[in-house]
Amino acid sequence: MKIVASYNVKGGVGKTTAAVNLAYLSAQHGSRTLIWDLDPQGAATYLFRVKPRVKGGSARLVRGTRPIDAALKGTDFEGLDLLPADFTYRNMDLDLARTHKSGRQAARALARLLGDLADHYDVVFLDTPPSLSLVSENVLNAADVVLVPIIPTVLALRTYDQLAEFVETFDQSRPRLHAFFSMADRRKALHREIIATLPQQRSGISPTAIPALSLIEQMAVQRAPLPSYAPRSPAALAYHSLWTELTDLLGA
Repeated sequence: MKIVASYNVKGGVGKTTAAVNLAYLSAQHGSRTLIWDLDPQGAATYLFRVKPRVKGGSARLVRGTRPIDAALKGTDFEGLDLLPADFTYRNMDLDLARTHKSGRQAARALARLLGDLADHYDVVFLDTPPSLSLVSENVLNAADVVLVPIIPTVLALRTYDQLAEFVETFDQSRPRLHAFFSMADRRKALHREIIATLPQQRSGISPTAIPALSLIEQMAVQRAPLPSYAPRSPAALAYHSLWTELTDLLGA
């Protein structure tokens, strides 16, 4: 089982849309796929038309008193399941710290929980809240690949560099970081320049650019992944390119 996190310290950069669309493409290509909505705001859960509630909440999941597979929900798409958001996830940092005596155990708790699902899924996507916290440290420890959506601006690139520096401090296995351009507006000279030059200058940054289109925003109206209702749109094709890159990374 491979674990992919969609993560950035900043909010509003396209983490959820990437996780939802790539999870859908994963299932469409025949992989048994799960997406875990770790954000208490529950955007991914909303898009899949599932109620944002986990019986017992964050505390029981973290303590292991409620099996993780008991919280799983199906979606409208074959091969794709959801572990929904719950508003109690806002307390997950505290639950992790309280449940595990050592910081090392607390930082790897979610990886151990996901290990119980290894026989059931080929790929798990983690849709993460925008923060640098114990939950995000768990996500980075659990993931094989971390997809990092970045808006093509200088400050966004600085945030990516900070994340890369943080991952370098890990004393054991480190996830592969794979940044891609999100909410790209080619009418802006700075966006065009960064998209054209940065992938050649820096490793780990994809040339793929997800355009800033209202069609992507329609996901909240359609309550469905973009490739399911606009499969030939430029945005859907961009996600297909990103999926191809991701499969190469997971197979490496």
